[in-house]
Amino acid sequence: MAAYDAVFVGAGINSLAGAALLSQAGWSVCVLERADEPGGCIRTVEGLTAPGFTHELLASWHPLWTGSAAYAELKPDLDARGLEYLNTELPTASAYPDGSAAFLTTSLEDNVAELDRHAPGDGAAWQAMFERFMKDADLSFGVLGTELWSPAGLALGRRALSRFGRRGVLEYLGQVVASCRDWLGETFESEQAHGLLAPWVLHTGLGPDQATSGFMTQVIACALQLGGMPVPKGGGGRLVDGLAGIVRDAGGEVRTGAHVERILVRDGRATGVRVADGEVVQARRAVVASVTPTQLYGGLLAEGETPPEVAAGARRYRYGRGEMQIHIAMSEPPDWAGDERLARTAIVHVTPGLDGVSRAVNEAERGLLPAEATIVCGQPMAVDPSRAPEGSWIVWIQLQELPAGPVRGDAAGELDVGDGTWTETLREAYADRITERLGRHIRNLERATVARVAMSPADIEATNVNLVGGDIYGGSCALDQNFLFRPLPQAPGHRTPVDGLWHIGASTHPGPGLGAGSGYLVYQELTKPPLPRRVLAKVPFVGR
Repeated sequence: MAAYDAVFVGAGINSLAGAALLSQAGWSVCVLERADEPGGCIRTVEGLTAPGFTHELLASWHPLWTGSAAYAELKPDLDARGLEYLNTELPTASAYPDGSAAFLTTSLEDNVAELDRHAPGDGAAWQAMFERFMKDADLSFGVLGTELWSPAGLALGRRALSRFGRRGVLEYLGQVVASCRDWLGETFESEQAHGLLAPWVLHTGLGPDQATSGFMTQVIACALQLGGMPVPKGGGGRLVDGLAGIVRDAGGEVRTGAHVERILVRDGRATGVRVADGEVVQARRAVVASVTPTQLYGGLLAEGETPPEVAAGARRYRYGRGEMQIHIAMSEPPDWAGDERLARTAIVHVTPGLDGVSRAVNEAERGLLPAEATIVCGQPMAVDPSRAPEGSWIVWIQLQELPAGPVRGDAAGELDVGDGTWTETLREAYADRITERLGRHIRNLERATVARVAMSPADIEATNVNLVGGDIYGGSCALDQNFLFRPLPQAPGHRTPVDGLWHIGASTHPGPGLGAGSGYLVYQELTKPPLPRRVLAKVPFVGR
């Protein structure tokens, strides 16, 4: 019976980062992954479409990771293992139906000029927003990098109260919960600026009319200007290999094909896990589960091992919209209509603008295929030319506005959705709609396409049990399931009702993304010195 200090269930970015950090701190660690390879949503696939093309099956872009506290601590070791990040000065743009485009760069000066190009005064509004945000960045980023249900979270609140005063704190909180639509309308005049920023709300699991979406838009906008759109040279699998290597070189284990079917509890404390083949892996100090609340409280823990209200809360946990991805290999670089910079931009949102994003989200949440979805057109070759043969190209398409459950109909009235399940026929028909629209912007898309592979929400769920209904964000990010309330109001934060059992992953604070925030927060908690030592450390040394 193997025994480790910590056993992780699942090998996504939060588990791998947390395990690597604990390994560096001297813990013995075991990571168990049910799939045939580690990485969770980071899956680099060679030849998915055609020989020589390297595709990211799900997650592709790493700005949250390179800006994270976890990466800051692990970077020297990862660098030594050959991990290299490439970046761009053109992280994102939006391309509109009339052939115009708007861009966001890594230069404050260029962004001011770009937004002024669309509406005089919008550049000054951008600069004022950025400077105001950065002035209080310790609070804004702190909300996303702090264990809110902890003394650190309380200290963050006290800092805000000291800085703003009581009424100022209320004003700040009001700005945090404002919608993207309201914030954009109050801040920028041009529809192009609205359409440039609104699609980024989708990358947080929200829609532009939901509470907190204005705050999250500002977080992402500032992060893009500060950090660009980095990717690992050769693919995200290089990061996964590096993190797993840190664990293994410290004597730990990262094992795939290991389906954990039960977390073992004795006298109210997690003592280890049982794998599907009957093997028991003991955990001397912690079990860390990177799973959804549904899995944790509805399967991995036996009935009666958690309070009834927590189990009931987990049963009510809601999942968000589904996602579709389309991977295209092209024999030549794209011929974008309009601004030549589009061919050099990492992520181009093809959208009619703010109202278009809002309309597509509304249609998806009513169970319909959107008539005019927001096309997230990723171009990894614009950052990393090593991903495909010289002279060729890769298009990585993400569609984040699809029904969470059965498809009830087509908002455009064109496609027969049958009984609402994602058949191959429905998947390919919807992919045809998307690529036909994209072809109006990339004029050689149809002619230069070598091969195309589409993944429906059902296909995405099949790759990872945490992606319920194709929801890549680990559950709805609506306010009642976000921040202080994530994952459950009955069990917020990362501690669980079971002593020694911790909950991480996209379903927990600070939510989805590759920032490894929950893995890092739990690592901090597990390596925190005992309370007496922390108290003594604050006592001044008086004499010998």
